[in-house]
Amino acid sequence: MKLRGLVTPKTFFTRHNRLTLRKASVRGVPAFMAMFLLGAVAPARAQKDRLRTQPRRVEQKQTIVVTGVYKPVPLMEADRSITVINLDRQQLLGSALVDFLAEDASVDLQERGPDGTQADVSIRGGTFEQTLILLDGWRMNDVQSAHHDMDLPITMQAVSSIQILHGSGTTLYGSDAVGGVVNFVTREPRATEMFLQAAAGNFGINQEAGTFSIAQPNFGEELDFSRDFSTGFLPDRDYRDLALDSITYGHTSLGATQILLAHNDRPFGANQFYGNFNSWERTRTWFAGIRQAVGRRNEVSFAFRRHTDFFVLYRNRPWVYANHHADRSYQAAWRHHQRLSMNTQLYVGLEGFRDSIRSNNLGEHLRNRAAGYAALDVRPWRRFSFTLGAREETYGSLHGEFCPSISGGYWIDSRLQWRAAVERAFQLPTFTDLYYHDPATLGNPNLKPQRAWNYETGFDWYPRARWAAHITLFERQDRDGIDYARTPGSAVWRAMNIDNLTFQGVELAVGTRLHRSQQIQFSYTALHGSRAPARILQSRYLFNYLVNSAEMTWLGTLPGGLIARSRFGVLQRIHQSPYALWDMAVARSLGRLRPYLQVSNLTNTFYEEIPNVPMPGRTVVVGLRIRIFGRRTGDLSSNLMSP
Repeated sequence: MKLRGLVTPKTFFTRHNRLTLRKASVRGVPAFMAMFLLGAVAPARAQKDRLRTQPRRVEQKQTIVVTGVYKPVPLMEADRSITVINLDRQQLLGSALVDFLAEDASVDLQERGPDGTQADVSIRGGTFEQTLILLDGWRMNDVQSAHHDMDLPITMQAVSSIQILHGSGTTLYGSDAVGGVVNFVTREPRATEMFLQAAAGNFGINQEAGTFSIAQPNFGEELDFSRDFSTGFLPDRDYRDLALDSITYGHTSLGATQILLAHNDRPFGANQFYGNFNSWERTRTWFAGIRQAVGRRNEVSFAFRRHTDFFVLYRNRPWVYANHHADRSYQAAWRHHQRLSMNTQLYVGLEGFRDSIRSNNLGEHLRNRAAGYAALDVRPWRRFSFTLGAREETYGSLHGEFCPSISGGYWIDSRLQWRAAVERAFQLPTFTDLYYHDPATLGNPNLKPQRAWNYETGFDWYPRARWAAHITLFERQDRDGIDYARTPGSAVWRAMNIDNLTFQGVELAVGTRLHRSQQIQFSYTALHGSRAPARILQSRYLFNYLVNSAEMTWLGTLPGGLIARSRFGVLQRIHQSPYALWDMAVARSLGRLRPYLQVSNLTNTFYEEIPNVPMPGRTVVVGLRIRIFGRRTGDLSSNLMSP
């Protein structure tokens, strides 16, 4: 994981995925503005001539961010708070992408099964519906249910990095980016090579994967597959995950091109997932996307996503109750940027979305959306940055949401940066929220979109070339929050809008590189949520957030060409006792044969991330990757963080 200012360049393709935020907090708007002014006044003590010079900042290895920003920039120059987790040399140190998301203390993973079988992702106390999931900047959020947002049709070996925006990103991304954004960024092939791997472990685990890639000066192609199978650590908790993908990059006289084709098939036992039932479920995802640069100032993109969900309430009696859902989503975008002066750029974009569903439970429904945004980015003297943006998004019968944002940063001296941001966000209800019905759950077709204001301010400190520290205070004020609730004594959960909610918190992060190939990252997030008096007393999702979360990750190389990773986390949910999780992995990173060992939940802790859905105990996986052909691409030390 890389903290602010610790970045790895990825310049083959200019992706328009924006996501950068640090962390901030205040009791309310007046308090926030007071902190904003406090940070702005401090630099005024500098002499007037110093304001016209560029500070000599501490030398840092620059990671280029493509998430939460209107153009790729070094992480140190982003006005928002972003965590970058580099996976280039870590594919053998985790079984699934969710293993690495856990490194960020502000990310709350609520899994119903191992290896992301069904994982809900929340950021800064938001629900899983308030987190936007992106794949190379394309939306992955499922219109049927946000429980399927992480049904990513991509293999882990195809992902180069995970970029996480803390806080709202609606001005750039639209609906759902309320609590934050997670962007999975694929890699362009750097060598012509082929790998195969296989692994086995307890709970009947067996895994297979393979990669074939071609790299030419103006063309790159990668084909990947992966299969993950387990008989389950409990009855009816088995799973099988199959993923296939094709990623194509090219350069022509017109500009850069990217084509992504992917498929995922995921059947799994769902015992206790939705109540005291031995249920079973199968989800499948198909995705196709193309992005084309047109000259130096324009980009167009189009993508199609299809998702199906087959659910039976009783696995041994499927005829009793079953649901069939199939949804389709189309997304198209045009983006343009124009340099107005040496230090000022204008960004504009138009987007269109079309979502539909056919379901024996939800019925047939269609929703179209259109949006336009504009942002002015000013960066004078390379020590001050200011971005003013606005988005108008229409949906339904010309209903609209206007979402402005403002963010800024100032280098007080060469080692210390102040930043702040304000943004309005919204989230449209899913078709399940609107139309679902069974004996225990009822949707609500009269639900209103959730709306929120996000405020934050913070500082980034680089005391030495090998150190970085960050602190952010934040507050999010939610209106008409969407949740399922019930009154005491009632057995039916009903979708409804919840009255005013306020979440306040603080985020801390410290990173250091001990020497050339060893790094340690520590992050901590504390959160407090409150709401106005309401008529309901029981909530299904809103009040299951983390009040305290601490994560420490060590990553480094060892003698003999070994690479190792250790993650230790302590988590505490509201009204619950804290628990600790420890994962370790070691692998050989060089040579034709690369054995590896992964141990999850080393301390065999009993824990639940979803009430009444236990997670596995200690899990051990042993595997081997074989390089069939291709040249060696280097060792881990070249990809470690340089604070």
